[in-house]
Order: sequence, then C-alpha cells, then structure tokens
Amino acid sequence: MEITVVGTGYVGLVTGVCFAEVGYNVTCFDIDEKKIRSLSGGQCPIYEPGLESMLQKNLEAGRLHFTADVQTAYKNADYIFVAVGTPENEDGSANLEYLEAAIADIRAHLVQEAIIVIKSTVPVGTNQRIAGLLKKQIPKGLKVDVVSNPEFLREGSGILDTFHADRIVIGAGDRESGGKVARIYEPFGLPVLQTDVRSAELIKYASNAFLATKISFINEVANLCEHTGANIEDVAKGMGMDQRIGSQFLKAGIGYGGSCFPKDTKALEKLTQYYQYDFKILRSVIEVNSRQKQQLFVKAKEMLGPLKGKRAAVLGTAFKPHTDDIREAPAMELIAQLLGEGADMSVYDPAAMKKVEEIYGSRLYYAENVDAAVKGADVTFIMTEWPQITGYDVKRFKLFMRRPVIFDGRNCYDLQMAEKAGLTYISVGRKPVSANHQEDSLESGTVVQD
Repeated sequence: MEITVVGTGYVGLVTGVCFAEVGYNVTCFDIDEKKIRSLSGGQCPIYEPGLESMLQKNLEAGRLHFTADVQTAYKNADYIFVAVGTPENEDGSANLEYLEAAIADIRAHLVQEAIIVIKSTVPVGTNQRIAGLLKKQIPKGLKVDVVSNPEFLREGSGILDTFHADRIVIGAGDRESGGKVARIYEPFGLPVLQTDVRSAELIKYASNAFLATKISFINEVANLCEHTGANIEDVAKGMGMDQRIGSQFLKAGIGYGGSCFPKDTKALEKLTQYYQYDFKILRSVIEVNSRQKQQLFVKAKEMLGPLKGKRAAVLGTAFKPHTDDIREAPAMELIAQLLGEGADMSVYDPAAMKKVEEIYGSRLYYAENVDAAVKGADVTFIMTEWPQITGYDVKRFKLFMRRPVIFDGRNCYDLQMAEKAGLTYISVGRKPVSANHQEDSLESGTVVQD
C-alpha cells in the first residue's frame, strides 16, 4: 500500500509520520522545497512533542519519504490524503485556494486508480464538488473516489490524538471506498464512524463550534462571578461533576485562539449565511470570545491608568502550551495593544518567541526565562499556562518586579499563595488580591537590585 500525504503543515506532517509509524510506506509532498530538504534531513519545522524523533526513526527505516516533485508524489499512490490549509478569507469564509491547487495537480498527474481522502477542513459540499471535477477531467476508465476524513488533532498532542483518538470519521458516497479508508486505520484500533460525505464535513465544524461554545460559556460565567463574588473554579468544578456536562473545556480564561477554533467558527457562521440560517448561538460564541480577549488589557488600564512608559512583561505568547503556534493567540492581540499604548515590553515563551520576533523585531525584549522577563516590570500579564510559568515561585514576582502587579489570564496561581507573596493579583472569575503593604503599593514600588 502506497500513501501520499499532500501538505506538510501540522495535520499533514503528523498524519504522514504516524502512518509510517504503523508500517505504511508514506510519501509526503509539499511545494516548499526548502521545507522538504529540511524534513528529508530529519529536521521538524514545527514544535510538537515527540514528532521529530518519530520522523527520524521512520526516515531511517525507509518507510517515510519527502518530495517536492509532483510526479514522484502521485506516481504510485493508492491513497492520497490531502491535508493542505484552508485559512479564512477576509469575510470569514474558508479559503479553498490551496485545496483547489492540490486537486488540480492530482488531476494532471494521476495515472492509476486511487482514493482521494480530504483531511482539510472544508465547508459542507466541498468533497462532492471536488469529486465532480475529478470525474470530468481524469482519463476515462480511471476510477477515482473522494472520501472525507476530517482531522481532530490538538496542537501539542497530535501524536497522542492520532493513536488514541475518540473516533475516526469517514464520509463516503461509495461504501466500498469508505471501507478501504477505514481499513487503513485498523492498526490504530480506534472506533470508526462511517457516514455520508456531507455529515462528515459538518461533524468537524460542529465539534469545534461546540467546544468553542463551552469555552465562551464558562468565560461568561466567570465574568458573572466577578460581579457576584462567586469563584469560577468552584462553579466549574461543580458543573463538571455532572456527567451530562463534563469537566473538559470549562477552564475560564482569556478566550480561545489557534488555527482551528477561530477559523472554523467563522467559516461555519459564513456557511449558515449561505443557507440563510440564523445561527444565533454561534454568533454569540464568536462575539464573547472577541470581547474576552480584551479583558486583561481593559482591567490593566482601569487599575494603572496610562501605560505609556510603563514596563510590561508578557508571559506566554503561544495560544496554548506545548506549541509554537501564535495564530489568533490572545497574547499577540495584547502585545499589539500595549505597544500601541507606548509600553516598554518584555516577552517570554518557551517555544514561540522566534515567531514573535519575526513580527516585532527589536520592538520587544525577548527574555530567556521568567525571571528575566519580569525584572523591573510594573505589570506582568500571564497569557499561556506553560509549566515554566505555572510552576514559577510566585514570591519571585515581588523579588524581581518593580511593582508586583499580576494580571493572570489563565488562573495559574492559588489566591492565598498570591496574597501571602504580597502581590496585586487579578485573575479571571476569582476575587482580586491586593497587596496590603505600603512598600508594595503602586505609588511606592521598590526597584529590585541585581
């Protein structure tokens, strides 16, 4: 069995490497020749725990290959998994430019029967349209079927999610083709749900939209907690103990980001407009998340006044820990706002700082650790719950900062611990902690010496 994976972004690369790991002969194709050279040399271009070592292992075993040559990619392929990006257009709809280019290449170079498996996240009806195009333009007598196989990988745990997925969704108009794709996943021993193509496409969007809904809902409850004096952590725990609700995605914070939830919720909303259906809940989810991302900045301005000339530290720039992805990250929005206010800024992230530097260059100070980031700061914002940040000794904030004022968007620290450390500590959906001692006040912050 020969498998070709089109696209070596996050989904394509994880998929290709994991298929090789279970024994398949896999060729990963990408038009980016520099990336292909790097991958062929065993270097992983993305931050994903365990991926580079698995990539190198399968390269050495001869099961994994990388190419930028389109003829090589499709020459012997029995299955072609298309995993190219579908970023959002300016109006929020899914941009299918890369998918359409990949299909055009397949039409032009496919010389044997194959099953085209679309892993890219696409609007309902896309697979059917692609199948129609292929049937019109491939050589007569050549059987080519299109099957939908949406991915459900979480950045930072892609390998785990591949081998321990809750389900494999396969949507096919031809039952035989769907069964063949299902058999590819037999070595993983996972539950397989076979549906029609349109249902498979919608399962992906509906799943991400529902998870985004849980996040926005608990954030709204957290905001209510701040008005009523309730504690969001207790409220969320009590809710999550109900098996009908479950505890996952009930952690209050500063909103979702990344490459999936923002893009997919907006694309789904655009799809509802196409069908002239008013999906009120979905629209509210997007609006709530957009507002939630502003919360820490608004609170900081209310407490500190003008931020011009103040030193601000931002801890965590990736949208979540264990990834270097800064797309739609709340931290990136905050950084832009703070720079716009004229703040002097330092940032720290264990994995994503190179990407931040590509955007902001010398406008920021890039710290090697938390100590260096918060040294001399008037205010610190916690934006990503990396272990290096959640495990930080909170007493060191007072030791290194000029003024120990912390705005925590991830609720990393215990309130009593923050109070004992003498911090002014503002989190999400919990009681604010104010420094009581005169030397800790905003008016008389002490500059810490080396």
